Amino acid sequence: MQLRAEAIILSVRAHGEHGAIVRALTEAHGLQPGYVRGGNSRRLRPVLQPANEVLGEWRARTDDALPGMTVELIHSRAAMFGEALPAAAFQWVTALAATTLPDGQPYPRLYAALDGVLAAIEAAPAARGWAVALVRYELLLLAELGFGLDLEQCAATGSTQELHFVSPKSGTAVSRIGAVGYENRLLRLPPFVSLGGAAEWNDILDGLKLTGHFLERDLLNGKSGEILTARARLVDRLKRAVA
Repeated sequence: MQLRAEAIILSVRAHGEHGAIVRALTEAHGLQPGYVRGGNSRRLRPVLQPANEVLGEWRARTDDALPGMTVELIHSRAAMFGEALPAAAFQWVTALAATTLPDGQPYPRLYAALDGVLAAIEAAPAARGWAVALVRYELLLLAELGFGLDLEQCAATGSTQELHFVSPKSGTAVSRIGAVGYENRLLRLPPFVSLGGAAEWNDILDGLKLTGHFLERDLLNGKSGEILTARARLVDRLKRAVA
């Protein structure tokens, strides 16, 4: 096995005294794990920062072995980790991909979306400029992994008009009329999710509540509590930022 490709660092775990096991996302070859010799050293720690873009090279003698990996830095976002809100966003979006994506399966649309979200966070750390993209990234990840929401028509009436809610059980849209008497049992569907356009902060927080429900139920159930903590930390900081 030999591969050379640009990649986004998703996660880094120390291995042994100096090495690190890295998971990185490539456009054409999906998520690729690798062992970086000296990856836990002072020289390489700033390079192997989640959200950084690198040129990676993976080599293994057999398909079953964990490849050795070398990296060259293309673009660093390490400086952004000094700011609490962008850092929380970087940590969440990269950890989500690292935790849910299978090895070696390409998701070019998801790669492009992640690259876009990271760039938006870096360019507009005030969150207003990237929070909508974050919700869309989470919706795309759900769809790419087979858990997409059906937001085209009402589950109760078949109507395509006034879709204001989503069923937490089926992930299907529900219209204003179809929701009468059940509003408190449903998740709110923010207009920007189904119709596009700009979003108010209440809409963004409702969007995160919507995606968070299905991410936790369908993709993160039984996973390490650390990833759910990372998302809770991000949502909490977003709420405090707009309070």
